[in-house]
Amino acid sequence: MAAARARGVMGLYYFDGEAGGQVRNYFSNPYLPRSLTNPLFGDTQGKVLTKSVALYADWTFDLTDKLKLDVGARYTDEDKHAIALNRFYTSDSYTTSWGTAANFDKTVNFKNVSPKLSVDYQFTPDLMAYVSASRGFKSGGYNIRANTTAVPRSGQPFDDEQVDSYEIGSKMGLLDGRAFLNLAYFYNKYKDIQLSVFTQYQLPNGSYSFFGDFTNAGKGTVQGVEVEYQFLPTRHWLISGNLAWLDAKYDEFMSGGVNIAKTQYFTNAPKYSGALNVEWRTDLAGGGNLSARATYSYQSEVWPTTDLSKEIRQDGYGLLSAGVIWKLDDAWSLSLQGTNLTDKAYRTTGYNIAAYGVLTGFYGAPRQVQASVRYDF
Repeated sequence: MAAARARGVMGLYYFDGEAGGQVRNYFSNPYLPRSLTNPLFGDTQGKVLTKSVALYADWTFDLTDKLKLDVGARYTDEDKHAIALNRFYTSDSYTTSWGTAANFDKTVNFKNVSPKLSVDYQFTPDLMAYVSASRGFKSGGYNIRANTTAVPRSGQPFDDEQVDSYEIGSKMGLLDGRAFLNLAYFYNKYKDIQLSVFTQYQLPNGSYSFFGDFTNAGKGTVQGVEVEYQFLPTRHWLISGNLAWLDAKYDEFMSGGVNIAKTQYFTNAPKYSGALNVEWRTDLAGGGNLSARATYSYQSEVWPTTDLSKEIRQDGYGLLSAGVIWKLDDAWSLSLQGTNLTDKAYRTTGYNIAAYGVLTGFYGAPRQVQASVRYDF
């Protein structure tokens, strides 16, 4: 193959970082008598030091004027070094400890090769189709919030997550360039899915407490269809948006040696979602331009948390935003922007702390309106 018909990139990636912190907890159950563990004062502190080296390459070969082959791969070698010291205290002064939940200093290594292959074919100047296959990788690690005294396995590393992705699609230009339509179908197979969960354990007085934990759920299949579109009906108007259908299911979800996949759902995975954008723009006789836009987005029901609490489940909802921009000249512009104009209340995540009978929900931003003046130098 002639060298002129190939192009690509090769590189080396290096990362050396640290993440961690300290959290002091206070939990009380008013339905139980006061004791050493009620209220419960805990201090969680630790850090994870990550060193990662990766080699990558991606090359595109023009097999013909219409047919292209893209081949790539990435090799990753990553070390996770975790230090954790989690203790219980007798009071909110956090000076006298009565027990240690976890105290460890450990290192684990992850290695992975992630290949990529795709083929594009340009049927006409306005129609291209493609098919691709790739592997993704997310390294595992340690949970610095572990309680190894009550749950010894929480001090062991959780595994890396892997996904094999396949996609077929097309990109089409229509109406002499006034419209385009992109279609795609994807199929992903996951292995060792990483989940953030709450693990419950029993205290010496017989009551229950919990800690934030990480686990590998098992296997899953995620498939879907995505549509993107854009249309210029006139020189002043632009209509664009997207539609998506998603089918996300666990194939294996082990809990206590039992596969409970049929009772579990992927978190924050709406079956249907989409958005519609309408924009208008015109040049002004005295110079500058005026533009306005409105966007409506929608997603169907989701489960924000892995415990599948019905009280935290978020029903389908839509959000409306709009804005106007008056560009006076090349330097000055004025704008008025609004988001969530219907002031819709919707949950983005939450916690179900069953050990204390506590449900907590976190909500998206309410209606917001912003006016601004901008000057570009």
